[in-house]
Amino acid sequence: MKNSFWRGVADWLVSLGLAVLLFFVIRNFVFRTAHVDGNSMTPTLEHGDMVVLNRFVYLISSPGAGDIVAFPFNENPSEHYIKRVVAVPGDTVDLVDGFFWINDELLDDEFSAAPTIVLGDVSFPITIEDNHFFVLGDNRNGSQDSRASSVGTIYARDMVGRASLRIWPISRVGRVN
Repeated sequence: MKNSFWRGVADWLVSLGLAVLLFFVIRNFVFRTAHVDGNSMTPTLEHGDMVVLNRFVYLISSPGAGDIVAFPFNENPSEHYIKRVVAVPGDTVDLVDGFFWINDELLDDEFSAAPTIVLGDVSFPITIEDNHFFVLGDNRNGSQDSRASSVGTIYARDMVGRASLRIWPISRVGRVN
């Protein structure tokens, strides 16, 4: 009887330890959540939204143009910014008369229909270095992004993950594009 009690305790402790280990592996290498703070990604993401970040995807592939990514803010690494990748290594980004051009082609997305008025302090044109990415908020005139030297281009290994799913608010649950 005494032996079966300790065997039960040992089984319980092993199960608990495996659950904790699995939690940390999933949280650190597969998925993490992030809250959207501010309106820089409106209309895609709104202030107060919660998204799931896919961390695993960037262990097996590189970020691509159009990906929505999270990364630590340079001035406060405990805070994460969420922005859209618009240029990848080797691309040349220019800002002419309020419109972004990537490799001499107008950045044609639904967020750049109006001219960008907020220019930032980065000089254009800029060629993106290896392992770096140029990011913009979808709300171009309400975003601090790669146009600002305080953000700059984002180093690949600093990306926390790709936003793949909105899980809050319930009324807007779904895939993030």
